[in-house]
Amino acid sequence: QVQLVESGGGLVQAGGSLRLSCAASASTLSTYRMAWFRQAPGKEREFVAAINWNGASTYYADSVKGRFTISRDNAKTVYLQMNSLKYEDTAVYYCAADRRSWVVSDTSSDYAYWGQGTQVTVSS
Repeated sequence: QVQLVESGGGLVQAGGSLRLSCAASASTLSTYRMAWFRQAPGKEREFVAAINWNGASTYYADSVKGRFTISRDNAKTVYLQMNSLKYEDTAVYYCAADRRSWVVSDTSSDYAYWGQGTQVTVSS
């Protein structure tokens, strides 16, 4: 199956930036739709951003619009550029993938493959 590994998390001050990466083991990932979700302590998992197979279609949660950008290369990696970070962005961020390629989705159950997560902590 597809193996996903997130990286790029860390501790940043409010207003700062981070770029998360999601690397995949499957060569077919370039044809998958991808997404980022996050989960803060004591909260349920929430959708962050999604991208279709060729990057032509993207979708963002209202809470991150204008601050975060999802992108992908033509191979196995998807990125989440996070700017103007806020304390409420603190969470474990998860990469997700699904072989259905054209239509983006903000629903976690639509994604069959998940990474282990990377911690993002935003402080004042």
